[in-house]
Amino acid sequence: MTEEHREPVGASAARQLEEPLLVEDLLLLLFQPDSGAIAGETTLFYVLGGAVVAELALRNLTEATGRPTHRVSARGEAPEDPVLRAAWDYLRTRALDPQSAIAAIGPPLRGQVLDRLVGSGHLRRHKKKRLGFIPSTSFTLGSARRSELLAGVRATLVDAAEPDARTAALAALLSASANLHQFDPEIPWTSAVIHRAKDLENGSWGAAAAGTSVTMTTLSILLGALGATSGANTAGR
Repeated sequence: MTEEHREPVGASAARQLEEPLLVEDLLLLLFQPDSGAIAGETTLFYVLGGAVVAELALRNLTEATGRPTHRVSARGEAPEDPVLRAAWDYLRTRALDPQSAIAAIGPPLRGQVLDRLVGSGHLRRHKKKRLGFIPSTSFTLGSARRSELLAGVRATLVDAAEPDARTAALAALLSASANLHQFDPEIPWTSAVIHRAKDLENGSWGAAAAGTSVTMTTLSILLGALGATSGANTAGR
């Protein structure tokens, strides 16, 4: 016997009008509708931490300094969003190498970001009791946003469309996290796609990168650290 309680779907008008964070869109893309699983669970906290620091970089709120060993630190004014603010506050008190920054910021994000996706209606959470007493939780899609995001990433990687900064960052994060292959056949896992994705990791964003050389340097360093971390953890399994 299975008893199911479906969590109400809804969000405040103000929340609905806000653009989701990059980390929200990344986790939504990593969610696999057919299975209900999230791709790359074993390294997910690194990936989500990387997405948060990447968004800070895109907002010019963090920078990488020092050579040859780079360290990431906060800059500018504190962001209002609580997820970004927590990461910014952490990096304001200490400059860290990129891998340490990602590892420190990532652990609490999975639950926080899932809650936000449910609150905004992009995912639905289903709480069940199996055999009448064993609790379990599953998720299903609640909107068309994932399909829209995937279409943008596919156009960038497969059709060589000129991306905006957000789409370029999502594609680069998927590549650096070693999860891009899991989108085949929607995004065919071909040498051309792999090459294009690596170009994005290295900052070749076309017009989306214009006038942001400092930001792109920081992002390239961050994505390189994420790629090294994800690759090492994947190889070690």
